[in-house]
Amino acid sequence: MSTNAREALRHLTGALEAHLEAVVARRSAEDAAVDDAFDAVAEAFERYEDALDSAFGESLPLVLDDFDDTDDDSDDDGDDDTEDDELEPIDGHASENEDEMDDEIEEFDLR
Repeated sequence: MSTNAREALRHLTGALEAHLEAVVARRSAEDAAVDDAFDAVAEAFERYEDALDSAFGESLPLVLDDFDDTDDDSDDDGDDDTEDDELEPIDGHASENEDEMDDEIEEFDLR
């Protein structure tokens, strides 16, 4: 493994460990330390995947969501007539709403 990829892997592992520590020490549901650790894991993951791609032409079987909780409602697509279309996070990092998941379950048929 190239030096850059190995260092990126160490950084990712450290970011994952720091995230776990932040979650364990969480003081509230909106703890900024957990959000910061989450962002650090995402950044370290991308750095590792870039290093793998550069050194070996490889990628990982994981895809990061582009969910950004800093978005405001100013970029609406013009559908002001229903609130059902807006995604409301289930938790601080989720991007699907429960209504969409219920619809998908109802459409699933085991026959």
